[in-house]
Amino acid sequence: MTTPQETPALIRGQTIASFTSYAEAQRAVDYLSDNGFPVENITIVGSDLKQVERVLGRLTKWKAALAGAGSGAWFGALVGLLLSLFAETGTDVLVILLWGLLYGAIFGAVFGFIAHLFTFGERDFSTFGLTVATRYEVYCVPEHAARASEMLAKMPTRGTGGSAATTA
Repeated sequence: MTTPQETPALIRGQTIASFTSYAEAQRAVDYLSDNGFPVENITIVGSDLKQVERVLGRLTKWKAALAGAGSGAWFGALVGLLLSLFAETGTDVLVILLWGLLYGAIFGAVFGFIAHLFTFGERDFSTFGLTVATRYEVYCVPEHAARASEMLAKMPTRGTGGSAATTA
């Protein structure tokens, strides 16, 4: 009987530093890398996740159609470009590309309009969403954790406010 393989853990080791921004955590790992530390033993973990959704504005049927036309035009242009590989002259390439763009925009606009109709007014706004963490911890495997902590303690602070890091 074979033993089941252990699933590799995404978070390896112990916390060596904690930061309030991803940029600072990335800067710390870059500092370790620049100073010869084996960074393959490091893991950055974002914690306390928040879903942020910024409302951009009201979404009408016509705005949905316009957005659909834009994405359809890109898709149509791509299809036209692929079909133009079989064209005989440069003029044919341009004509095929333009027809693909036009048909893509028309079908995209119709699809965007109909798709918005089927929401039945339940979501009449457009948004931009992003998941962000409020804390970033840098982990290191136990064999190298002490050395990494010592190196991070010597890392120069940036700006006037000092570093947002706390080391373990």
